[in-house]
Amino acid sequence: MTSVRLPLFPLNSVLFPGLVLPLNVFEARYRAMMRDLSALPEDDRRFAVIAIRDGREVAPTAQGMPDATVPSADGPAAGFGDDPIQAFHSVGCIADAATIREKSSADDTGYEVLATGTTRFRLLSVDASGPYLTGELEELEEGQGEGAGALASGVVRAFRTYQKRLAWANERTLSSGQDLPGDPSVLSYLVAAAAVLDVPAKQRLLEAPDTTVRLAHELKLLRHESALLGKLPSLPAVDLTRQPTSPN
Repeated sequence: MTSVRLPLFPLNSVLFPGLVLPLNVFEARYRAMMRDLSALPEDDRRFAVIAIRDGREVAPTAQGMPDATVPSADGPAAGFGDDPIQAFHSVGCIADAATIREKSSADDTGYEVLATGTTRFRLLSVDASGPYLTGELEELEEGQGEGAGALASGVVRAFRTYQKRLAWANERTLSSGQDLPGDPSVLSYLVAAAAVLDVPAKQRLLEAPDTTVRLAHELKLLRHESALLGKLPSLPAVDLTRQPTSPN
């Protein structure tokens, strides 16, 4: 087994390969991470995004927002307990930071980062000895599996139905004309990111052993969610190509 060590960026969301991740970085540990990444060549600014278990976050009130009622804590593992690896899911996604822009004003110091998910990984260990967490990772190959092409066609149809139901639930007009990727693996990640699902459901899709298994799960989920949308009040709409900006 070959492994790599990268800076670890925990989030209350799941990043998928090929998806864009905007970040608003203001915590000291993550500012230190971005300073170090900025010093690297532009084609080698990689870090590892991992989802936090059970919705835990340094700031429990909302993603990245401080809670004045909770005592402040410092250090790379603050908020993640004595054994940080237990706070995280086991599979994440390596991100490539295309843009790291420092911002500084009287009341706002930090970085604006635009990254893209590239490769899935399995988290082997966590090191909290530096200014920020680092992780030892095993990169995971994406196998296609058997029957991915046929399943992809079914997922496209189910996703179109889901889009229409979602637009109807939000009392919006569905914008037509957005092409879905023909590659089954790329399609599986796009649908996983676009569907309105909780973190555990998205995490299960990220952890699927191959594209065929992921598409099969998505087909069931999309049909189930489409049926529910006819019975539930309005749900939040999603952007099909970007993750929400994550302050941290």
